[in-house]
Amino acid sequence: MKIKNDVIVETQFIASQKALRPHTQFHNKNHKMLVDQSINIETIRKEFPILHQEVNKRPLVYFDNAATSQKPQVVIDSIANYYKETNSNVHRGVHHLSQKATDAYEAARTAAQAFIGAKSSVEINFTKGTTESINLVAHSFGNKFIKEGDEIIISAMEHHSNIVPWQILCENTGAKLKIIPINDAGELDFIAYKNLLSEKTKLVSVVYISNSLGTINPVKEIIFKAHQVGAKVLIDAAQAAPHMKINVQELDCDFLALSAHKMCGPTGFGILYGKEAILEEMLPYQSGGEMIKEVTFEKTTYNTLPFKFEAGTPDIAGGIAFKAAIDYLNEIGWEFIREQEKELLEYGTYQLSLIDGLRIIGRSEQKASVISFLVDNHHPYDVGVILDQLGIAIRTGHHCCQPLMNRLNIEGTCRASFAFYNTKEEIDMLAAGILKAKRMLG
Repeated sequence: MKIKNDVIVETQFIASQKALRPHTQFHNKNHKMLVDQSINIETIRKEFPILHQEVNKRPLVYFDNAATSQKPQVVIDSIANYYKETNSNVHRGVHHLSQKATDAYEAARTAAQAFIGAKSSVEINFTKGTTESINLVAHSFGNKFIKEGDEIIISAMEHHSNIVPWQILCENTGAKLKIIPINDAGELDFIAYKNLLSEKTKLVSVVYISNSLGTINPVKEIIFKAHQVGAKVLIDAAQAAPHMKINVQELDCDFLALSAHKMCGPTGFGILYGKEAILEEMLPYQSGGEMIKEVTFEKTTYNTLPFKFEAGTPDIAGGIAFKAAIDYLNEIGWEFIREQEKELLEYGTYQLSLIDGLRIIGRSEQKASVISFLVDNHHPYDVGVILDQLGIAIRTGHHCCQPLMNRLNIEGTCRASFAFYNTKEEIDMLAAGILKAKRMLG
């Protein structure tokens, strides 16, 4: 009860601080205030069962969406219904259930194709997620086309999954890894990037949106410049896919990776998009059933796309649930998602900026709904533990971006990441919780 009363006091304190600063009151005439959309938000929140629970006797406030998003009931039901009504292997049976499962699974591929604007469904390869997709390219493209003396370019803000595969490839081939620097606001140095490009550049692999800073990178321009020197480009869209419409043909990227669990879908499922002509030239990533066309003891020939890269029994339920997630997000509407999350980012940035001693890390002009911050000299873990006691879930640490943290000369951050189902009231609770943590930590 004491914690609850303290939070009420802290919330009242924030309200008084706002009253003292009328000239800085949060306002943006270009966007509808969330109060106008409250009915929609409440309806949406009812579709997410996990949001309606208590943690440590406090209502759950879930701000760890960059790690994984929550799932609406329709996605949860799609998994249960597959196992209750359809459970059978795909592509391999003539009986009714197998055909039914195959149709549902391949419908997910068609949905994914439309979701990212791919030219053909054969360009959609199902994987376990972004990490496996990047590893697939490093293995199947890299080991065939990257040679000693070639260069691979990544950025200083990459997730470990977009660093380590390239390091391993460079160690195995003798290629060199080049890094695009960033400025103190957490933005790529585009001039430095252009200077890194040369005829030696064979691949550029960059994140669309930073998972730790929220920076939205100018990927279309990055791709254009890379293609001028003949390099291929992979876009890590794990954080972009939940927040914006993506069209791979407009971007003209050669590869794009994303994960279903970041966008209201199941864990352990994702896609690798690749241009058909490039995929045709690549080696298989894994071998076994499904990826073969014909096997003899003398020789094996590989299956056609996309099955060449999908060895073994797939996560059928995951694919079906991924389609349910895509359909759900399309129904919610991408304009609504964009406006809602932009409003939350602006409001959250304002509210947290009122707190003395709080420093926001990452001030890019183009930014998604992520706020990384530090509170005085307190360790992020300590702040996170106190917030958890108040029912508020954030992420603390280096966010699988240790080189980035080294560049910023910090050990890590507290990260609050918002989704379209979050509210301004929850942000108020976060701000109140941070004030509570400040007082407890001294």
